[in-house]
This record gives sequence, C-alpha cells and structure tokens, in this order.
Amino acid sequence: MNFWHIDYQSVYDNKADETDLRNAIPLNIKSILAFSLYCILFTTFATKLFRKTMIGTIVNTCTIIVGSIVGAVMNRGIKEKYKDTLYTGLGLACLGIGLNAVISNFGKSEYPVLFIVSIALGSIAGTALDLDGRFARLINKRSKKSGSANLADGLSTAILLYCIGPLAMLGPVISALKGDNTFLYTNATLDLVTSTVFASTYGIWMILAAPVLFCWQGMFYMVAKISSTAISEALMAELLIVGGLMIVASGLSLLKLKDCKTLNMLPALLVPVVWFLVFT
Repeated sequence: MNFWHIDYQSVYDNKADETDLRNAIPLNIKSILAFSLYCILFTTFATKLFRKTMIGTIVNTCTIIVGSIVGAVMNRGIKEKYKDTLYTGLGLACLGIGLNAVISNFGKSEYPVLFIVSIALGSIAGTALDLDGRFARLINKRSKKSGSANLADGLSTAILLYCIGPLAMLGPVISALKGDNTFLYTNATLDLVTSTVFASTYGIWMILAAPVLFCWQGMFYMVAKISSTAISEALMAELLIVGGLMIVASGLSLLKLKDCKTLNMLPALLVPVVWFLVFT
C-alpha cells in the first residue's frame, strides 16, 4: 500500500473509453465467479500451509482479493469524496499505530538517540538516492502511459503500491519475530481500500496482485524466521521505534498534512542493524 504522497487522481481517474476498457477486460458474472473460486482455493491452501505462522500475510492477501472483487462488481470509479473520507480515516489509524509503536518501545531502547541518528542518516541516504521521486515517477509513468487505463500498467502499479512501504516490509518481520500482526492488519485495511479503487478502474484481473504480495511478504517472513536468533530484543525495539515514526509519517501523508516522502526514510531501517553489528 502507498504511504507517501502520490497523485491519486492521475492513478485512478483514467479517461479511457469505457467501451474499449470493457472489451479489453471482460467483466461478467462468469469471470467474477471464476476468480472467486480461484480466491477460495488460493486462500484455503495458504491457510492450511501457514495458518500458525503467516496469518497476518494471509489476511493482507485476502483483503486484496476481496477488494478486487468488490471493485470489479462496482465497475466504475469511486467518487473522490468517498476516497478522501476513507484515506482520512486510515491516515488517523496510521498515526495511532505508529505513535503506539514508538511509545511502547522507547523505554526498551538501549540507545535513546539511535532512532534520531537512524532517521537522519536514512533520510539523507534516501534523498540522495531519490527513492521517493523515482518511485513516484515510475507510478506516474505506468498510470499515464498512452493516457489510457491499461491492464498491465494498472497491475504493475498496484503491485508496487502493495509491496513497497514500511508496513508491507516491516510487518512480516515483526510477525515472524514477535507474533504481532498489528502492522500487517493495518496494511491489510489500507490495501482493501486501494484494491477496491484499482479494480473499479481496471477490472477483476487486478486480483492477480494478491499472490505477488503473498510471496513478497512471505520472503521477508521466512528470512526473519531463519535469522531470528541474530535479532535481539534491543534491536527489535530500535526497529519498531524507527518503523513507528515512518508509519506516523505515512499517516501525515495520507491526511495531506505533510508530504514526508516516506520512501526516502526506508534506509533508516538499516542503520540500527548496522549499529548492532558493529557495536554489540
């Protein structure tokens, strides 16, 4: 899910001819039923295989599936005022969850100023690499290509938005190490709204982004599980403080109060890891 400022109007409100779009993306009861069956089989398999471990990722995947089906059934864009209302509520939720993560773990920090150094150095590195700008340009390029609603462009854009962000990347790690799925459940709620909007524009085939997200978050989960012995409670506390601040920044962006360019902060998550490798 997208947690930084992007021009949603250019992403969702495509001006393609409605007849051409329907011809390119057939939408009828049979296709909806077929993909619903696909969803049931996929989620059943995933639940049986990972039910005791990856429940947060499974829920996140299911919300994209549900949102895609709902959006496809609507078969038309969601009014801007409703999108604004939804993102305002989700922005407030991000503020609450991010602040809770910071406050809950601040007392556990062994280096009270490390999070400041992490955010500062990480933001400088991200800004130098122009992570936020590169991502925004990639999104805009794909969403505006040929000035039409193209399925391939819509699908690639959705996958990027679902997979790149602090909640989608840090959430599986926290789930693997602490069994806490709060970040993933929050990300699932955000993705539910976004997938509904995307499917209402591009059609039922946007549901194909769901297994991609599952594999992406599953990779982070498995890596964290394998290296769990190398990640101490102190390091986890630092990661949660930094991650919490990034989620607060995401909330501010969703509320349109401040474009914090959250993607530029992603390198900040590496600073505590490097610090603990060198000094502990």
